[in-house]
Amino acid sequence: MFERVLTIPDPVERKNLVAFLEKAVRLDEAAVVRMRTRADGRVSVWAATGFDALAVRVITGKIVPDDTSAAADQLVNALQSAFDGVVDPGFSMDSAWRGALPPDSGFHHVDDVPARVLIDLAQRGAALAKEHGSSHGPPVSLLDQEVLHVEGSGGDVSIAMRTVFALTAMGFVPHAGVDPLTADVDLTRIDVDELVRVRATKVWLRLDARYGSVFCRRGDPLSLSVER
Repeated sequence: MFERVLTIPDPVERKNLVAFLEKAVRLDEAAVVRMRTRADGRVSVWAATGFDALAVRVITGKIVPDDTSAAADQLVNALQSAFDGVVDPGFSMDSAWRGALPPDSGFHHVDDVPARVLIDLAQRGAALAKEHGSSHGPPVSLLDQEVLHVEGSGGDVSIAMRTVFALTAMGFVPHAGVDPLTADVDLTRIDVDELVRVRATKVWLRLDARYGSVFCRRGDPLSLSVER
């Protein structure tokens, strides 16, 4: 038996995790993912997105030790060859993980936003990035621009373009693509009833979409270009 082991009996769950990991590697060839056992017994798999936001997908499985990090590309290879569901995550990459993780609970529901609204913002941001960006990527001023303000019984939050790009890059909205800088996504392919749930604590903002969630630390409120 491996000293470190990830067990995912369901082949569909393994396939979904591979898709998540491949998107993380697409954003960063040296991506490191962190796997942690949740209070409900499932496993949360975390990855940095390159947009100062964390992405997570929750799977049904077991990880030993209950909080461990691994190289995303090696984990992809291991998952694709683990037909019995028992996966060797490879060498420990715990020292390569930077920063704390958000809590599993304590988030207040602010409101639900139509996915089309967020993807439309991503399209407009992509067009601006192509016009004003460089070989180093979109300008920081664009990434930091707060483009959506959401208010509800759980308070109010501001969402920056970098968080919208992170959601797009991870492909968490059905039919939205996986390229944060692609502006040719057909919005009509996204169901008009497809929603992204906005939740927050005093420290963290999270966007929950159908295929996963993105988290970012909350900053000081600035002027907004879209209100809801």
